[in-house]
Amino acid sequence: MNEVIFVVEEAPEGGYTARALEASIFTEADTMAELHAKVRDAVRCHFDEGKHPKVIRLHHVREEVIAV
Repeated sequence: MNEVIFVVEEAPEGGYTARALEASIFTEADTMAELHAKVRDAVRCHFDEGKHPKVIRLHHVREEVIAV
């Protein structure tokens, strides 16, 4: 695996959540800077030493509701 892709969403209670698409990795944080650090740490923990992907891609999803 050359890269791991995370879907990032704003959490209803504040902050952000990140869920990997092709691996069982999930993390959450209060700020985007904290999320970056937690995603890196989660990826390092999930994969064996030296086998983690070289690229982490964050795909931000934002839901917006508008009245008609």
